[in-house]
Amino acid sequence: MKKVQITECPRDAMQGIRKFIPTQLKLDYLQSLLAVGFDVLDFGSFVSPKAIPQLADTHDIVKQLDLSSTSTKLLSIVANRRGAEDAIQYEQIDYLGYPFSISETFQKRNTHATLEESLDRVKHIQSICIGANKQLVIYISMGFGNPYGDEWSVDILHHWLEQLLDLDIKVFRLSDTIGVATPELLEGLFSELIVNNPDLQIGAHLHSNPISAEKKLKAAIKGGCLMFDGALGGYGGCPMAVDKLTGNMSTSLLLKHLPSFSFNQEALIKAEKINKEIFTNYF
Repeated sequence: MKKVQITECPRDAMQGIRKFIPTQLKLDYLQSLLAVGFDVLDFGSFVSPKAIPQLADTHDIVKQLDLSSTSTKLLSIVANRRGAEDAIQYEQIDYLGYPFSISETFQKRNTHATLEESLDRVKHIQSICIGANKQLVIYISMGFGNPYGDEWSVDILHHWLEQLLDLDIKVFRLSDTIGVATPELLEGLFSELIVNNPDLQIGAHLHSNPISAEKKLKAAIKGGCLMFDGALGGYGGCPMAVDKLTGNMSTSLLLKHLPSFSFNQEALIKAEKINKEIFTNYF
């Protein structure tokens, strides 16, 4: 029987903050999250510091994280082969995540590559991961629509998913990047994909506003999804979202609706205190 899995995403929550969060404070926060018991921690990103200044210290952070008392695995985001080659130098990192947008406009803005060029990148990054015994996670961003007028449909989603499956990718996160997915679409799509692809790990990275978050989460669960990304406080998300309140799915909401997930309550309380310090003083 498959179990519920939660990925905590402090990287996604912090990356858009302009005021630089001191490396030691980030370390304290990440260390507190490692004690909670999440399956995966999306901790950093190996991209150009010019692109995301907030994550310029990812190399320093991964070297200093203490993983001796946790079963949580580390995930880092990469946007090209160079980032993948940087990430695989660290034995501590188990997963590399690549944002593959099915919106041509967003893919060009986010990774400076077309969809076809991104597919070629994924091919090379997958090869790098296999050679280094890492797992590649593909985030299907703008998976439920986009704000640019680029054509979107379930058929388009299926087309690109099939292209990625040809590269033997096994782990996916369907991302509602701008928070436009309806509960009905979420339930139906997850149900279809999970039933028809039992060998794949298909999870949800759902951005939402506080009003619609619970309905969307319930719909994904009803559709059979057991793998979710969240962020304490619901911070982060995509700056292109139409609704400024749209952010990451709140971890507290995930824990409320996924009662079988086992975690350290005391460690969570400590992490929440540091989270409040960061997002009060730097957000």
